Amino acid sequence: QVRLVESGGGLVPVGGSLRLSCEGFGVINGFGTMAWYRRPLGKDRELVAEISRDGEAKYGDSVKGRFTVSRDNAKDMVYLQMNGLNPDDTGLYYCYAIPRWTQDEYWGQGTQVTVSS
Repeated sequence: QVRLVESGGGLVPVGGSLRLSCEGFGVINGFGTMAWYRRPLGKDRELVAEISRDGEAKYGDSVKGRFTVSRDNAKDMVYLQMNGLNPDDTGLYYCYAIPRWTQDEYWGQGTQVTVSS
């Protein structure tokens, strides 16, 4: 059974940094696309960053220049380095991944990020 487990969320002051991690379990051939989404309180879920297996990254407009997505294919892990955090970054952050050679989508349970003003 495929599972994604996030870690690294927490409470930080404005301007602070956090690094989120997500580890995938239950895949034989690794993951293709991996991504981070977030759901701010009272708002729809939005893409934060996406990364292909070969490292090509895409970012949501609001995080460009502040966040960096990376991955370790050998460990089935994806990371999100978040710098220059502001209150608009507060939300529940979800890991998303698609196992290679499938179209099956998987989500983690989410990790809360709160930026205090």
